[in-house]
Amino acid sequence: MSDHVYKMVEVVGSSPESSDQAIRNAVAKASQSLDHIGWFQVVETRGHVSDGEVAHFQVVIKVGFRLD
Repeated sequence: MSDHVYKMVEVVGSSPESSDQAIRNAVAKASQSLDHIGWFQVVETRGHVSDGEVAHFQVVIKVGFRLD
């Protein structure tokens, strides 16, 4: 087994649908510029309320990826 080095970055995803979709949006966008993404960790969940209803979900995640 070879030795690998990893890095983590923090990104925020959002979605009007759900927190799960906010996570998926963040990972999809991060994968457009980061190679070798292997995991994510949810750090914070929050949202926006409008007229007494949830209008948007925001999820802060740490994305882990292997360095070349």
